[in-house]
Amino acid sequence: MKDRTMRAIWKEIFSLCFYLAIVMGCTYVLVHYALQRTQVEGQSMQATLFDGDQVLVDKLTYRFKEPQRFDVIAFPYRYEQDTYYVKRIIGLPGEKVRIDRNGTIFINDEALKEDYGAEPIRQPGYAVTPRILAEDEYFVLGDNRNDSVDSRFSAVGLVRRPEIIGKVFLRIYPFSSAGWIQ
Repeated sequence: MKDRTMRAIWKEIFSLCFYLAIVMGCTYVLVHYALQRTQVEGQSMQATLFDGDQVLVDKLTYRFKEPQRFDVIAFPYRYEQDTYYVKRIIGLPGEKVRIDRNGTIFINDEALKEDYGAEPIRQPGYAVTPRILAEDEYFVLGDNRNDSVDSRFSAVGLVRRPEIIGKVFLRIYPFSSAGWIQ
């Protein structure tokens, strides 16, 4: 009887340890390969995202399909480790991007119809001269165009496809603003 009870106890302990190992393994895979939590710092993505917002980045979608125009993406800042930028894709690989002195964005010489920018761009930066994107380059802008360091400036420049961490898809904090990112 005592021997049977000890076996049952060891079986339960083993079962619990096995269950915990599976949960920890799934959590590791989820955190390292599927999702990433990132905090927005600054006003560059207002009115879509605000300073202090916590967002989730989907790291899987772009393994199966290419990033699309107007997707909000996360990518590492080149000059500071563990710092990520969150910006909106405007120009796609192979396109010619230009911003005129009136703040109009042109894609392949046609004015881009979009309403993400809070106001007209006052400083086109390098994009005043047409930029032809290579087959793995994207042109990104912050939604708060006049308070954003983005592809118009050398500190960010064009974002290469391998640099894209993933698509920002969900605001998780503050709870009052939690929801999907359009």
